[in-house]
Amino acid sequence: MWQELAVAFSLVLIIEGILPFLSPDRWRMLAYRMADLESRSVRMVGLASMLVGLVMLSFLR
Repeated sequence: MWQELAVAFSLVLIIEGILPFLSPDRWRMLAYRMADLESRSVRMVGLASMLVGLVMLSFLR
């Protein structure tokens, strides 16, 4: 189980690093826009992201 968790975490880091690597200026603009959003909006984006990931995981299993 720990190895699977480490693999999953590694994949998250790889996926999270794609945008800053390919387009750092666009990533920076996105970070500035996210900083201007209300906490509730950021929370909703996080919830939507988790739900999409949960649905994808359930389809893959």
